[in-house]
Amino acid sequence: MGLLKSILKNTCPRCRRGDLFYRPFTLKNAYKMPSHCSVCNQRYAPEPGFYFGAMFLSYIASAIILVAGALFMVFALRWDVNMSLVIIFVIGGLTHNFFYRLGRSLWIHLMVRYDRRYASKMEASSTEKSQ
Repeated sequence: MGLLKSILKNTCPRCRRGDLFYRPFTLKNAYKMPSHCSVCNQRYAPEPGFYFGAMFLSYIASAIILVAGALFMVFALRWDVNMSLVIIFVIGGLTHNFFYRLGRSLWIHLMVRYDRRYASKMEASSTEKSQ
């Protein structure tokens, strides 16, 4: 699995197989993360406050997309500013969980490297178990 796909699918940065968040997604567990990867045992919170920087990444990503959308609605579609803001607030509320998870996934992928050797060990052990 490639880096971008791993970030978007919220998988472990080291093995790219374990889930960063509990599945299936529900509003009760939208923000809950396991303490470590179920596949490679990578800790998801190496230190207190680890995800503080993820807050900035999710803010930047959501702001770029939402402001671009608002500008498009106002200038290209000639919609009223108030109507555009209402639509942007609704879209922002609906996509909040996506950007929250994206920020955390991006942050841990910046800090923890993919280990090709470890991933190949995991593949070898899984094929041995299946035989």
